[in-house]
Amino acid sequence: MKGRSKSPFPAVLVLAVAVAVALLLLAGCDAGTDEPYQGSSQGDETTGPSGVVGGKITVASNIAYPPFEFSPKGRPKGFDIDLMNEIAKRAGFEVKYENVEFDSILRGLDADLFDASISAMTITTEREKQIDFSDPYFNADQALLVESDSKIKSVDDLSDATVGVQAGSAGQLKGEDLHDGGQVGEVKPYRTIGEAFADLRAGKVEGVIYALSAAHKKVSENDGEIRYVEPIPTGDQYGIAFPKDSLLVEPVNDALAEVKADGTYEELYEKWIGMPPEEIP
Repeated sequence: MKGRSKSPFPAVLVLAVAVAVALLLLAGCDAGTDEPYQGSSQGDETTGPSGVVGGKITVASNIAYPPFEFSPKGRPKGFDIDLMNEIAKRAGFEVKYENVEFDSILRGLDADLFDASISAMTITTEREKQIDFSDPYFNADQALLVESDSKIKSVDDLSDATVGVQAGSAGQLKGEDLHDGGQVGEVKPYRTIGEAFADLRAGKVEGVIYALSAAHKKVSENDGEIRYVEPIPTGDQYGIAFPKDSLLVEPVNDALAEVKADGTYEELYEKWIGMPPEEIP
């Protein structure tokens, strides 16, 4: 019986080729769902485990939520991106952004796939059991918008009014809270926020409760037909997220405090939100 024929290549060479191919395949793996985006610092990769200060860090974000993060011309922009770049510059590290689905961020941080995440993420007690947060960087309030000729001057004028909200949104939750407290007459949910504003212009609702961060843009889109009235505090705040016990939390908080104190935060807020902040968190 004939034995197996011998390869013309030495066994060591075959093994070396196999290892090289495996390394190439691993190098092509991406933790996110899309191609990674580079931040202004042009970081290419992390330089060590989560928490390493003074090197390059990977920051996860769902880059599809303007004005906080979006990608015109294939590069990330927005309030969150500018803020994180400013923090990185002051804290002395470089950033590479990974564009990922929002619901994969917590799992990625927990598994140390990312060093941090900035993605308009609300700080909650439940999330704090799994990850760490920076100090709050944004008050995620709602806003009251009405027709330009409306006599409504504040939320206090809504006790007999109907307000439109997007179904399932934070605006609906806040509207229902106001209704339960007797401050709003009726809350009417819509499948899309566009439908709510269409009914506002048609006079079918007296107001719309909408995210404060997008209110200025909505006013400008409607050519003076819609007026911003006032913010509606929710108590919700956004934070930068990290794996548990990350060494990045302290330097990020220090840099964030500087950004808030020297006027840079207000500049970024007006640039992306379109109005001065009512209060800096």
